[in-house]
Amino acid sequence: MKKRPNIMLLQGEDVGRHLGSYGDDYAHTPNLDQLAKEGARFTHAISHAPVCAPSRGGMVSGCYPWSIGSHHMRSNLLNPPRCFTHELRDAGYHVSWPTKLDFNFEPLDGWCDDQEKWWERPAPQQPFFVYENFWQTHESQMFQEGIDRIREMDVPQRHDPKKASVPPLYTDSPEIRDQLASYYDAVGEMDRMIGQRLKWLDEQGLRDNTIVLFLTDHGRGLPREKRWVYGEGVHLPLIVHWPGNVEGGGEIDDLVAWVDIAPTLVSIAGGTIPSHYQGQIFLGAEKAPPRKWAFFGRDRMDENFDKIRGARSNEGWHYIRNDVPGLPWARRQNYMEQQPGLNQMRECYEKGELDPAQALFFGETKPREELYDAYNDPWMLNNLAELPEHQSRLTALRQAVADHLAQVGDLGEIDEKELVRRGIVDDQFETYREWIQMLPAGQHIGPRQAPLTLEEADSFLSKM
Repeated sequence: MKKRPNIMLLQGEDVGRHLGSYGDDYAHTPNLDQLAKEGARFTHAISHAPVCAPSRGGMVSGCYPWSIGSHHMRSNLLNPPRCFTHELRDAGYHVSWPTKLDFNFEPLDGWCDDQEKWWERPAPQQPFFVYENFWQTHESQMFQEGIDRIREMDVPQRHDPKKASVPPLYTDSPEIRDQLASYYDAVGEMDRMIGQRLKWLDEQGLRDNTIVLFLTDHGRGLPREKRWVYGEGVHLPLIVHWPGNVEGGGEIDDLVAWVDIAPTLVSIAGGTIPSHYQGQIFLGAEKAPPRKWAFFGRDRMDENFDKIRGARSNEGWHYIRNDVPGLPWARRQNYMEQQPGLNQMRECYEKGELDPAQALFFGETKPREELYDAYNDPWMLNNLAELPEHQSRLTALRQAVADHLAQVGDLGEIDEKELVRRGIVDDQFETYREWIQMLPAGQHIGPRQAPLTLEEADSFLSKM
């Protein structure tokens, strides 16, 4: 009987495709680049959510967050499904998960064997699954305190802010450049630590019988990236090293969704795939035909209510359906306001100094639908939804989203207060209502009374 592979899942936090292996020359990521050279990198890997808890919760449950009720950021699902780690343990795997959970729910009993630092001890004798989250790249490292902290760290390579490539979405300012340099320093530190985990695997003599996966939860912690379903928020890195099964040095263009992680790992482990899983297998003997669509959504982000659904096609078309278009992008959000670059851009907005690309995030309202050619317009600056020549694509993507939601369900259609009444989630309203503040008059965008629920949004916007 062929020995079952061990599984190592390494997850970056708030990291986009800013790696050397993905063509980013400013990045210093030698360990991940080598892993991609020996394995393969996926070019079309898509998260279903652009923020941590819904993304991670969907990944470990194999279910879209809006189908089970974990779609609002920092909510708490009261009756969660089993995690894929339950199935791995049932299949005889030892499961170690010592770092970040943040699933929008507490895992059910029996989800892991231990939460100890597996890299500080010998590997188990039985097949094992090990996980680590790398916090160094979190958005908070681009707050001023984080920038100062990283400047004091002995990172593998310092990035000169003057040499950073400033995306067209942002002002070319010292604040933005400092944030970018700090982020890339942190990415390098994450890569260094990943190198140590791979060294542990080599020291155990287990590299040849271990599948190593590197992925991230969502995009970089900058405006219109993290928390938003544009390409930079949900189009992410995925590197797989699996000797004898994944050809080294290759690119895999299959469309992969984060809900596919659970069934794929359970399949590789020889476990039984639960019937409630909504993803499909993308590696191994039971690999499914490649996806045609990958789906994503945005809901309440702490004190900011929103509802967005969308899809990416395997041809690179990116569709966004804004269900509450009267809510603009750049509303004040307590956590995000700690970014120096955002504060600087708000001042430029007030003075009328933003160019058209920079001003996109500060629009008064969102369009009902958006359509982008992700290959030729990766920053998604040109909305093609109203152009006659793209109506067939728009219709196909619109229908794909509708069919998907009809299949799995969308609890985002139900007001969160009703979800609380039904016992699906905890009541979090008082906590997040306290976070709501208004921007200065000259910077304010959107309704003066910030909505926290679907019902409130409908009520406030009907009066505008």
